[in-house]
Amino acid sequence: MELNKIEEILEKYFQGETSIAEENQLKEYFSSSNVAQHLEQYKPMFNYFSQAKEQKSTYEIPLQSKKRNVAWLSIAASVVVLLGIGTYFFMSEQKDTTAVASQTELGTYNNPEEALKATQKALALLSTHVNVGIESVQYINEYEQSKNKIFKQ
Repeated sequence: MELNKIEEILEKYFQGETSIAEENQLKEYFSSSNVAQHLEQYKPMFNYFSQAKEQKSTYEIPLQSKKRNVAWLSIAASVVVLLGIGTYFFMSEQKDTTAVASQTELGTYNNPEEALKATQKALALLSTHVNVGIESVQYINEYEQSKNKIFKQ
């Protein structure tokens, strides 16, 4: 009866379904001298668990104070915030000066000949872009004509 019970508990142990009381029964059984022949292979495992439980570590873990690291972290964070604020104000000041300068010019010319040349240059640039658009529309018209020839509607 006891051997069958031990085998059932051992099967539950390997399935991970045992309670602490059942595991203690297994440890007691395998630490005794009357272990069944076919269960002898599990004896070293349970003996190891009892020996490992008694072992104590003598290694001392040095503890480091984190107070010093927190101080440096707060100093670094404040420097980053100050640099960010300074950069923001510096950049916004430059934008303001360029905006004022561009508002005063407004693209006006004092000499009418310079104004005419600048206008001709802008219209020529616009004309080249419009011509490119017209050429692409002509390709579409040719496609439509060939489509209509193939698929008579």
